[in-house]
Amino acid sequence: MRFTVFSLLFLCFGLTANAQFSINVSFSDISAEAVWPVEVYNKTTGEKFVLKQSPSVISVPENKAYDFTFYAEDFGTVDMTLSPSEKVVEVKFLKVELLSEVVIQKQREKLFALNKLRDVEETAIYAGKKTEVVSVDQLTVNKAVNNTRQVYSQVVGLTINEGSDGGLQLSVGGRGLNPNRTSNFNTRQNGYDISADVLGYPESYYTPPVEALQEIQVVRGAASLQYGTQFGGLINFKLHDPSTKKMEIVLRNTLGSYGLYTNFSSLSGTVGKFSYYTYFNYKQGDGFRPNSEFSSRNFFANLNYAFSEKTSIHFDYTNLNYLAQQPGGLTDLMFNQDPEQSNRARNWFDVHWNLFAFQLKHKFSSNDNFSLQLFGLDAQRQAVGYRQNRVSADDVPGSNRDLISGKFANWGAEARYLRKYKIGSQNNALLLGAKYYQAHNREFQGAGSTGSGPDFELADDAMTQYTYPNLNLAIFGENVFRISDKFSITPGFRYESIRTKANGFYRNVLYDLAGNVILDETINEKIDKKREIFLFGIGMAHKMDNGFELYGNVSRNYRSVTYNDIRTSTPGLAIDPGIDDEKGYTSDVGIRGKFNDKISLDASVFALYYGEKIGEYLAENPNGAAGLVRYRTNVGNALTYGFEAMVDWKLDRTFFDSPDFSWNVFANGALTGSEYLDSDAGNIEGNKVEFVPLVNVKTGTGVGYRNVLATIQLTYYSDQFTDASNSKSDPNDNTYGVFGQIPSYYVADLGLSYKWRNWKLESGINNFTNNNYFTRRATGYPGPGIIPSETRTFYVTLEVVF
Repeated sequence: MRFTVFSLLFLCFGLTANAQFSINVSFSDISAEAVWPVEVYNKTTGEKFVLKQSPSVISVPENKAYDFTFYAEDFGTVDMTLSPSEKVVEVKFLKVELLSEVVIQKQREKLFALNKLRDVEETAIYAGKKTEVVSVDQLTVNKAVNNTRQVYSQVVGLTINEGSDGGLQLSVGGRGLNPNRTSNFNTRQNGYDISADVLGYPESYYTPPVEALQEIQVVRGAASLQYGTQFGGLINFKLHDPSTKKMEIVLRNTLGSYGLYTNFSSLSGTVGKFSYYTYFNYKQGDGFRPNSEFSSRNFFANLNYAFSEKTSIHFDYTNLNYLAQQPGGLTDLMFNQDPEQSNRARNWFDVHWNLFAFQLKHKFSSNDNFSLQLFGLDAQRQAVGYRQNRVSADDVPGSNRDLISGKFANWGAEARYLRKYKIGSQNNALLLGAKYYQAHNREFQGAGSTGSGPDFELADDAMTQYTYPNLNLAIFGENVFRISDKFSITPGFRYESIRTKANGFYRNVLYDLAGNVILDETINEKIDKKREIFLFGIGMAHKMDNGFELYGNVSRNYRSVTYNDIRTSTPGLAIDPGIDDEKGYTSDVGIRGKFNDKISLDASVFALYYGEKIGEYLAENPNGAAGLVRYRTNVGNALTYGFEAMVDWKLDRTFFDSPDFSWNVFANGALTGSEYLDSDAGNIEGNKVEFVPLVNVKTGTGVGYRNVLATIQLTYYSDQFTDASNSKSDPNDNTYGVFGQIPSYYVADLGLSYKWRNWKLESGINNFTNNNYFTRRATGYPGPGIIPSETRTFYVTLEVVF
């Protein structure tokens, strides 16, 4: 392995570097005042960069014409076609205050609303992969509560667990992957990990507020080679870049149904070589069910210093504290009678999250990029509540509650080097990287207090108590080989050395039917598991003459068993002590592009093979206790496959010719099939995979005139199973609530906005048809049982920018 890496480096440095040609440009407004900095998008090459002075020089690889879009803050965009020349080209900007909101939106689309990531970006390669980009500033949606179905409306095939906690947690899945806290994706913020433990507990208790985001980048399963071993791929939250002004203040206040109030305040700017972006976000609400109040405080700071055009450093700090009361789950009968009821008044959830990140970026030359990212997490999450296996049973005041507490301390470093080079006349790119990750986490579970408030202290000895020291070293690489001007092949690899430990004990307590203890023993455990994993993959892309691109990829995936899969005690759930890691493959083949800049299309077929898939099925309690449980184990080998398509049609560009009018319609659909190919468990083989609706559709339209924008969206999911045994729902079940399907449902949302100078008013109605539905049957917190989704809600947001 070491010889291979150094051989590639030696070969790469020996290859011919790209020749460079220059385009000289200057920037000014209509009164001839100089304008800078200016963001530049080279539409011909796909490159995006910032010029910080006027005049400036743009370097291009060939002596030919290039199409550019120029953007400066407080000004509109300018489109120009330029060629290398000794003469300075003048670029004239028009002030934004002279333009309507629709015109500004249309112009920003040229620079920001890319629907996929470029083949090569800084120190990353995305050629041949299925990628999607959500440009948040272009959305007219409920950003205050991170409304997931609206924000991700143009990302195909996602399944969503919805909550009513102000969007404090993101839970998305897809292609048969459990959406719970996005644990089957590698989740990052500005390129660094944000989950509790990437290997041992990859759940995301922190999600940045949508109001702070510039874009959301999604890379499907082939992302495993660059970003780690998750079947879902990558979700990266890119926060706003600092304003190019010396200081800019953004204030957003939102009022909504059920006592919702949020405040988002940001401060950003650029002074010489120093730039900064900070925000504070406060949320509180009562929830649409009793016992659902929540409050959160989130602070973020990003500090940057550019030593030169080639070298810069970046520091991020994130702090989140939130406390939420959880109303518990419902049985099928309770949901059908009244989905807004609650019989849990003593359940609480508490999170404290501290993230640190430091990044060094350096360009050795125009063809050589290097980045080093250091990151760390110091966090805690706690849950206390009454969790009776009989969901319909009322809470018993004065009884002990169940307490779970986890503390997470981890840090890591990731280095990336990307070199652009030529073989013959073709531009190629090599990426090499390495990642070191170390975690030392602690968790205990036992009897909590008998009170009703958020008291997170043990009342007795712990039932389970463990430390989890994890260590991970990864080496990865990809190379874009351009066989011709149109066709490229991108092979890649990832080597993982993983060591996970579990040191602690658990108590095995059994009861008879009368509730008497018949066994109470303490079992000590010391687990040390080492494994070495080699992942590989290949992607291909062919750029067609009509502007479309054919792409395809296949890659190996892997997911280590988490300690939540092993030792967390939950009523109604039993765990196989021999549960093991999951392995498999993902593949995409598709076509993407635009028809005459009017219709955008990304359509693909996919397949996901899941070896030794971890799942749950209905079984007698293997611990000898009475009653049925959901049994978690490696259920068997499974296959998920389907067709996904996203179409966006700009009707205004097709039928109208007015710069102040915009109108688009979009349809995002997925048809997904699935099957358990084999299983050692009875009555599983041939069943459907859980969390796979056959039909998954989001469609809508957006209309704008001058400074008014409006969107309407319809979401539909067909029914889906929640366990591998494909247990059917019983509408008369008034005991468990954890067995059965998630029924089909639809939900509709409306968003409006009006802008006047530096003020903006946003409003909308979520679930305006007031449907009763649910997206989750929880086996543990926040249940167990059915977790109803919100009924009709209203919101209004006032924004002002200084």
